[in-house]
This record gives sequence, C-alpha cells and structure tokens, in this order.
Amino acid sequence: AQGVTRFVEIGPDGVLTGLGSGAVDGVFVATQRRDRPEVHTAMTALSTMHTHGVPVDWSTIVGRNATIDLPTYAFQHERYWPRPRAVAGDVRGAGLTSLGHPLLGAAVELAGGEGVVFTSRLSLASHAWLADHAVRGVVLLAGTAFVELLVRAGDEVGCGVLEELTLERPLVLPERGAVQVQVVAEAPEESGRRAVSVYSRLEEETDWTRHASGTLGASGASVPVWQETAWPPAGAEPVSVDDLYDGLAETGYGYGPTFQGLRAVWRRGEEVFAEVCLAEEVA
Repeated sequence: AQGVTRFVEIGPDGVLTGLGSGAVDGVFVATQRRDRPEVHTAMTALSTMHTHGVPVDWSTIVGRNATIDLPTYAFQHERYWPRPRAVAGDVRGAGLTSLGHPLLGAAVELAGGEGVVFTSRLSLASHAWLADHAVRGVVLLAGTAFVELLVRAGDEVGCGVLEELTLERPLVLPERGAVQVQVVAEAPEESGRRAVSVYSRLEEETDWTRHASGTLGASGASVPVWQETAWPPAGAEPVSVDDLYDGLAETGYGYGPTFQGLRAVWRRGEEVFAEVCLAEEVA
C-alpha cells in the first residue's frame, strides 16, 4: 500500500526470518520506502543484505552471463581529469624582472651592484617532467638542470660560460608542495667572473640549503669548438646502449621518458661521443 514502509528481517546468523518490525538481534532492511523509487530501494536492500552475509542469487537479477572474472594482473589506473597547473603572475608588479624561462621565474638586481638574485618555484604539479629523474623512488633535480639554471643566470648578467660547477647536495622535490629556489650571482670580480650558488628551501621552512656552487665566465671567454666534420667521428667504436636504462633501473635509477634520450654512443680512446634526442611524445 502507498505510504507503507516494509522491512526484511535478517537474523544474527544471516538468514532471512520473515517480514515485520519486531526487535531482534539482526538487521532491518527497508524494501519499500515512501516517495522513493521501488526498484532502487529494492536493489539497495539486496545489496545491504549481501554485505551482511546473506546469500543473494544475483544471476536472477543481472543475468547469468553478466559477470566476468577479475584480471590476474595488477590494476593500472589512468588519469583522465586535467591536473592543476600553477600559473605565474606578472612579477613586475613586485619589482622583479620576468625571465620567461621554465625553470627561472624572476630576477632582482641587488642595490649597489652587489649581485643578482634569480628566483623560482619548482614542484611536480607545475613541472611534472621532473618526476622522470628519480633515485630509489626519490625525485631529484637532475644535474643538467643545475647547469641550465646557472647558464641562464649567466646569460642575464653577461657571463654566459659556466667555467666550474660543484654539486654539493641533492635537491629533493617533494611529492606534494613545492620548493623555492634561488640562484645567487655575486658581484663581478676584476676579471669579470662571478661566483654563483644555487639554494632551495621547502615553502613551509625558513632555512636555505646550498646545493651547488661554481664560477661564471664572461661570454667572450674561450670555449671548446666542435671540429668534427663526420658523424659518427672517424675512428670511434660504437658502444651498445640497448640495455642501459634497464640496467640503471635495476640499480635504483628511475629514468622516465624525459631522461631516456640517449640513442647511440661511440668511444675513441678517452673520448666519448653521444647522440641524444628528446622523445617525440615528450617534445
């Protein structure tokens, strides 16, 4: 009858004992509710009974061929929702100079010619490709990223040659949150060189950690010139790289697609020649 709520009584042993509303040491499941769809309410009741251990013959409801076996391999989830990305604002409003570089966001020249500070904010949310460089499951900023930071800072201050670089401590990128990065180019020496350092700290911390230091030289300084006219170089012997990344993974170096660009290697005495190409899907 309309407006009537009916219950199925489930006893302590999980067996249906009848209809009613008497108090027993079991569970009461509503099979009909006022102003609610009958089919939805009935299916909810059956599901509740099933989760309390009552045998339910689902084949009479969904059909005998409506179920499939679970896969024997682990589930591999694929995300379809767009990931949030940080959007950089106009740093000029804060008295900084915008650099338009993916790893360096802004620069400020210290008063009195005491140097230039370059700032950035790195996270796996804003720079997801950095996660492709991990050691034993810990994401580290790659050494080549330090080179890129310093060379870009050097270009800005007229010292585009990285003469010396010492990596002192790894820069760990957390799974959540971000790190603030500073590249400090000190005042130029008489020779025109500048000492340079890279620092970072987690956003919720106050202490800075120095990760790298080096020397920037003037852009007019002598640099090695590529003089090979043939490729591969004459007299160089090929070196197999087929199992390189698999071997690195076995030792704990997890290189993702962004850092699997090595295509070929040749050796000539103490010289090593490499052919590197960014993967098409990454590019």
